[in-house]
Amino acid sequence: MQLKIYHDRPESEPAFQSFEKENILSRLRNIDEQARTKGLDSLDATTEPLVAIGMEQSANGKVTKNSYGVFHLSWLAEENLEWPAKIASEVADIKDRIQKAHGVPLRFLIWAGMGGSAEDKTLYHKAGLLKKGPKLYVLDSTDPAKLKNILADITASSGLSIKEALKSTLVIAMALGMTSYEPVVNLEMLTALYDKYKIDAKPNFLYMTLPGSILDQFAGPRGYTRVPLQLDEGNSTSGRHSSPLTRGSLYPLALAKADLGAWFQGTFLKQEEVQTAWRLSAFLDAQGKVGRDKVTLLLAKPLAAAGIWTKQNFEESLGKSEELGLKMLIDEKPKLSNYRAPKDAAQDRVFLAVMVKGASDGVAEKAALLRRAGYPVATVMLDKGANLSHYMQWMHYVVFGIGWLRKMNFVTQPSVELYKQITSRVHSDETHSDWNNLMGSPRQMKWKGGVTLYYDKLSAQEIKGTNAAEVYATILKDLFVNGRMQYGEFSFFGDSRYSEQGRAVRKLLDKAGESIFRAKLKLPVDVYEGPAMNHSFHEMIIGHGKCFSTVLLSEKAEKLVGVDYSPEYHRAQFLATQMALAERGRDVVAIVLKDLEPPALKSLADFFAQVILYLKGFDPLKCYHR
Repeated sequence: MQLKIYHDRPESEPAFQSFEKENILSRLRNIDEQARTKGLDSLDATTEPLVAIGMEQSANGKVTKNSYGVFHLSWLAEENLEWPAKIASEVADIKDRIQKAHGVPLRFLIWAGMGGSAEDKTLYHKAGLLKKGPKLYVLDSTDPAKLKNILADITASSGLSIKEALKSTLVIAMALGMTSYEPVVNLEMLTALYDKYKIDAKPNFLYMTLPGSILDQFAGPRGYTRVPLQLDEGNSTSGRHSSPLTRGSLYPLALAKADLGAWFQGTFLKQEEVQTAWRLSAFLDAQGKVGRDKVTLLLAKPLAAAGIWTKQNFEESLGKSEELGLKMLIDEKPKLSNYRAPKDAAQDRVFLAVMVKGASDGVAEKAALLRRAGYPVATVMLDKGANLSHYMQWMHYVVFGIGWLRKMNFVTQPSVELYKQITSRVHSDETHSDWNNLMGSPRQMKWKGGVTLYYDKLSAQEIKGTNAAEVYATILKDLFVNGRMQYGEFSFFGDSRYSEQGRAVRKLLDKAGESIFRAKLKLPVDVYEGPAMNHSFHEMIIGHGKCFSTVLLSEKAEKLVGVDYSPEYHRAQFLATQMALAERGRDVVAIVLKDLEPPALKSLADFFAQVILYLKGFDPLKCYHR
């Protein structure tokens, strides 16, 4: 592994040297071992700062959870070389139970989880690691459309009836928070389907969660099998840290007959590789502290699928500070015309290129272009054949290193908890007052074709405009000029993965993000699906701020035939997202479409096209937006 750093100003070397001077790696291993062998009561954050960085504490300072499992699972795996075979044996038993119970082989896997409990599965699927296993479907939304489309694809691709397909399906639910309710919503619906077709679901359902969690309370009494998340039987990982070495990360790989021995070995980092990770941490931290906090990630082709996982890991871990942020930008095509000049005082990007030796994918050339232009750039060259587990484990050390330098806990997620609390309150209100308040808000503007813009959560008292597109453009300009917006976000609360209509929405939003934010305003933009992003990178949007969020929803919800599955929880998440942002003083608007039929989508495309016209003449380079 080679790391090269260019335009390292201010110099980050002193910060890097502090890791060795303070003996961080040895202290990290010692404090984790103390937690595991002597118990949490033996720990004291006042004498060892690593306690505050990687553990959870109560209000009175008592340590309640050691979250350094992200590192010690790899350390323990080096001592327990039988672990790969153990995982392989466990998944063989799972397949055997389904075969014996229903007389059919395992053909499909539905993974019910949110954010960190799901993103690695999406990564493995995109990277082609699951081709030899059961067909994977990631159920990371409570939108009825997602499960409806999953089931439609299962039956269409297999030619089986829904009853026979369900017999051949393994459902795994995962939630590493005590209060995560989304997997329960989806398990309720799937349980109802198995009951409807009089199929014994117990051989087909597994779950991974903390004892006593909402998921445990639902699944345990129904006889579903709870599987310990970690092979050391501990509970010391958060969702985003569950990969690459917990059962939640390993089971899909094992079902696909992956080489688990090589996977485990990929996480056995050498001391010099850890030091290289912390050298990168020091560089990114130093750049971020002088305002270059938008990390534009360029990944080699073998790693390209890891973008969203990397983004989540950075932003959910490091997005808590109002003063300091570190935004991870993915899936961008580098364009110098979309960036401010390197010497522009408002230039806020730093570039990270991760390459694999021998790969011809243009990443090295793009990094060289940016370096020659004068942008701060770090390049990482991984050895040929380096697997994803090596990259993932290495990135965990990079994130930890930044957390250490900023004295920031990298395992908690307070903003995600805020959003979940509000969702629970909204959903429990049987009068639907929050939805009715939105629909009746005076701060709304209709657009042709059943598209309505709602801006009642903005703090600005007066927003001028004769139509919805002009109002939206005015909001953009005002937020930009006032320095409240450093990047944008489009979050579609619907199924953009398995639904043809949803994929059309995603394509439309990608185009709008490129033309409005990147090309016109010279700002980054996130385009993703809600509420999955609330468990992924919303920690930064709520915690650090400086983002303008646009959340979208179809008023017409899908129905799951034969199952009493209400879209109300999904709608509550849509509302709670806006409310959580507004509670923290963040800027958010909502766009509600009457449905997702072609006329409504054309109307939305026309809306964004008109916004661009209203931005004509606005020169962002004349504004200092930091």
